[in-house]
Amino acid sequence: MLIFLGCISSTASAVEVIAHPNVSETTLTTSQLRRIFTMRQIQWADAQRITVFVLPRQHALHLTFSKERLQMFPYQLDRIWNKLTYSGLGVAPITVNTTEELLEGVRMTPGAIGYVEKTQGMEGVHVIKITN
Repeated sequence: MLIFLGCISSTASAVEVIAHPNVSETTLTTSQLRRIFTMRQIQWADAQRITVFVLPRQHALHLTFSKERLQMFPYQLDRIWNKLTYSGLGVAPITVNTTEELLEGVRMTPGAIGYVEKTQGMEGVHVIKITN
C-alpha cells in the first residue's frame, strides 16, 4: 500500500506550473490556478494581463495537468472555454501542439503561464509552487 501511495504522489508532482520571469507570484493555491486556467482570473496581483498556454485536449500531459493540478477533466475545461468564446464574454487559452512550443510561448510572453513535465529544461521561466 505504501508503494502505491508513493506512485500517486510522484505522478501529481510530474507536472510543473511555469510562468514568464516577470510574473511576481511564486506560489498559487489550487483554487487560484483553477481560476486562471478557467479564464476567470485574467490579471496577476500587479494588474498584469495573464496569457494562458495549454496543450491539446488529447495530449497526455494536458490530461495529467487537468486531473492532478486543476482537479478537473479536460472536457470540463473545453466546455468552459467554448462557453466563453461563443458567448463573446472571453477568450480561450492559446493552444500549442508541443511542450516545446508551450515552453517557448511562456518564455516569450510577459504575464504568461503554462505547464511542462518536471524533467523538461526550464531555462527562461520560473516554477510556481502549487499549494492546497
